[in-house]
Amino acid sequence: MEALLKSMQNTPPKASSQAMWWGTLGTVRPFPNFNSEKDARDIQTALESKASDVNTLVRILTNRNNAQRQSIAESYHNLTQKELCPALKKALSGGLEQLVLGLMMTPSQFDAHRLRQTMEGIGTDEESLLAVLCTKSPHQLKDATIAYKQEFGRYLENDLISETSKDFTKLVLAILKKEELNSKEMVDYQLIDQDVKALNDVVNGKKKDPAPWIQVLTTRDSNHLNRVLSRLEDLRGETVDKTVQSHFSGDLRLGFRTLVGSIPSIPLFLAQRLHSNIKKGSLVQGILISHSEEDLLCVRIEYRKLTNTSLYSTLQKEYKGEMQQALLALCRSEDL
Repeated sequence: MEALLKSMQNTPPKASSQAMWWGTLGTVRPFPNFNSEKDARDIQTALESKASDVNTLVRILTNRNNAQRQSIAESYHNLTQKELCPALKKALSGGLEQLVLGLMMTPSQFDAHRLRQTMEGIGTDEESLLAVLCTKSPHQLKDATIAYKQEFGRYLENDLISETSKDFTKLVLAILKKEELNSKEMVDYQLIDQDVKALNDVVNGKKKDPAPWIQVLTTRDSNHLNRVLSRLEDLRGETVDKTVQSHFSGDLRLGFRTLVGSIPSIPLFLAQRLHSNIKKGSLVQGILISHSEEDLLCVRIEYRKLTNTSLYSTLQKEYKGEMQQALLALCRSEDL
């Protein structure tokens, strides 16, 4: 099982703007014997009860996959002539409201909202912005870009330009539009040598021009980049992260560190973020919702290796009540 996870952890499933990306490495799977009309009636009853039956809402919506949740919303509208999300918003509050409304979005809508949240208010949350961009496939980013315009009436690229500056803007836009130009079918040793030299020449030169780093890191697939970064570490006798810290500064350094940190293994990168931010409910929700039908099993395994504790047990310890119920349902099970 672990060998299977390792072989698939850097290969994101194909995305769809209509349904959650599905793969065997997700934790939330299609609910058997699914009946959207029954679920819609049960949700209506829960919403109309005196104090709202939150437990029922959470139980149903965390145990259906995204396509099924969209079907429930449609059935609820047919049943009540009302939209489900405003009714849920009225019945819930705080972090649980945020989580349930996130579950009701399509994957591309959810990514768009996460990106928008990083740029709202005073200042941009560059770390969270990068974490979303660096853990999505080119296809997923294209879907999120379309959804961003539909949801907010704004262009994602324009907002990124206005919220960032200089070389960091160039890096963020390159990640957003990333296209893997090298052939995945073969190992191109000549291109590996060229990329290693290009990266090394920048950090050896007096003028630290980040353009080659941006170009290489955003136009190659992960297998190629793993070889390049490994060779660069051998050549310099230090980790790539240390090289980045020594030769770049500010937001650009953060951007390169995040990108380099996510390349070897996105599940490990996400496990590290969960471990460092387990008390930050919105961050934990974002990862669990976004990856619950994609590769959360991989994240769980990396979290267990990293902390010697299961993600399930950690969530059980850190959260209480319906929030705990919801997060545990998305995580799904214990890793012994």
